[in-house]
Amino acid sequence: MKPKKTYLRIFLLVATLISLLFVPWDLLRVWLTPKSDNIQEQVNTAIEMGLDAIIIYVDQGGKEPTLYSSGWENRETKTPADPNVLFKIASISKLYIAVATTKLVNIGSLSLDKTLAEYLPELTERIDNSDQITLRMMVKHISGIPNYSDHPDYPWENPPNNDNALELILDTPADFEPGQQYSYSNTNYLLIGEILDRTLGYSHHQYIKEEILNPLGLNNTYSLLSEVDIDDVMSGYYVGYEPDIKGNDFTNPGGSMIATIEDVGIFLRALNTGSLLDEEEQTIYASIYEFSHTGLLPGYSSIARYHKDIDAVVIQFVNTSGGNSWSKTEMVYNHIIKIVREKQHL
Repeated sequence: MKPKKTYLRIFLLVATLISLLFVPWDLLRVWLTPKSDNIQEQVNTAIEMGLDAIIIYVDQGGKEPTLYSSGWENRETKTPADPNVLFKIASISKLYIAVATTKLVNIGSLSLDKTLAEYLPELTERIDNSDQITLRMMVKHISGIPNYSDHPDYPWENPPNNDNALELILDTPADFEPGQQYSYSNTNYLLIGEILDRTLGYSHHQYIKEEILNPLGLNNTYSLLSEVDIDDVMSGYYVGYEPDIKGNDFTNPGGSMIATIEDVGIFLRALNTGSLLDEEEQTIYASIYEFSHTGLLPGYSSIARYHKDIDAVVIQFVNTSGGNSWSKTEMVYNHIIKIVREKQHL
């Protein structure tokens, strides 16, 4: 028995050494970096890890929200990160669309069980299973509709409008049978945006502003980049590519919104604590979508989560994407949550 155990130890040691040869060393360095004992120090450490800029918003129940920032908002002009800058929140936008959908379902303008073919009949022959895919399935990402942004010809450098984005997946096979599994697809929310527009008779962007943003006093949240002065938007950088790419205009529903970190924090607390939705709406929403989200676009990554155990909304914006940057942002975020939890129990 002893020789076998010895061989096993040697095998495991060799395997470990081999695996270490293929570990991204910058990630290993991040992982091994000691956690700071305060948030600002941790934010500063994020810049040392190679991120261009980071902004953090922390809102714990019963305390005044706090903002932290570090790095360059614009690295060419050496402009320091402003915690009140506008930021592309990418797929965090889906939370707002899910709320709008919930409100319209609650008043009977929409039905979660109505099919894609019923809502958009012109797509019946062009999207597989459109007569079986319900609005509920699209909201929950269980429709099987392919994700247009996963298409090999998706033009990241020149983002397409809705029609051109949709064209990438039309007449292509479904990823799976409706309702059989989960697969995140931006196409779902592009289609939901169109369904909302037709149901309302006007843009769902206007509806979101009137029914969600205005009641919460969110004056620094916008549906499209074209609604703001681009000079007020944080620069965005992709690892290995030097130019600022904030001018890339993503207009598709579920990924187009621009906001300050404080506005996102206020929205997220209202969504999670029930002040945004009434009891019936809250029940509907809880059955179809999540209460936190992440966002990722070229040059922009974000995390927006509510931590119920400590009654804390913690939002993180980073203006770097590509390479190992997402893994770094998650590590930084997790460190910050640990700090918030520790301070909660002091």
